Amino acid sequence: MTYLELVNDVLVRLREPTVTTVTLNSYSTLIGKFVNDAKRQIEDTFSWNVLGQTITVTTVASTSAYSLTGAGQKFQVLDVINTTSNIGLINISFVDMNRKLNFTPLVNSIPYEFAFNGVDASYDTKVNLYPIPDGVYTIKFALTVPQATLASNATVVLVPDVLVVQNAYSRALIERGEDGGMNSSEAYQLYKSMLSDFIALESTRYPENQEFVAI
Repeated sequence: MTYLELVNDVLVRLREPTVTTVTLNSYSTLIGKFVNDAKRQIEDTFSWNVLGQTITVTTVASTSAYSLTGAGQKFQVLDVINTTSNIGLINISFVDMNRKLNFTPLVNSIPYEFAFNGVDASYDTKVNLYPIPDGVYTIKFALTVPQATLASNATVVLVPDVLVVQNAYSRALIERGEDGGMNSSEAYQLYKSMLSDFIALESTRYPENQEFVAI
């Protein structure tokens, strides 16, 4: 569904007139806010396949810090690989990386460790690599990255639209109060049941979501 279709679906459930644009009036604008709140909550609950992105970093000799352009700050890491050397990279702690990059002797070689460290001017996350690259390597970060806030009427939501509608509907009921229809707690319980079903279904396609590892 598009942003506008999501808003109108919620309005119909509230027995309100549909609109031709999300910002047509104050109430449709409020429902638009609830739709984006719902989208954000759903994105945070699971590493949805539809949000998967691969961000490629090309290293430069003697440079350890790089930006994950377009990743923002709210992402999950699925895998990081060095396709030039055919190895996987290990996520180490900030403390370990900080010491390796500041204590001598420094090592310049094939990078096989990484640690996140701050953001750049565009508020994208920065990453440090170690050993410090001694040449050009292609590092691929497989991530799940939340979709940008919905703003245009025609933007299609990526996470399951029925979940977004049900979540936004329950938020609208809380704001408006009971009016003889479904109450907000019932609507939210239905949303949670639907969310659980969607996650269970998607999890069956990925073995890593069915593994339990003793720590």
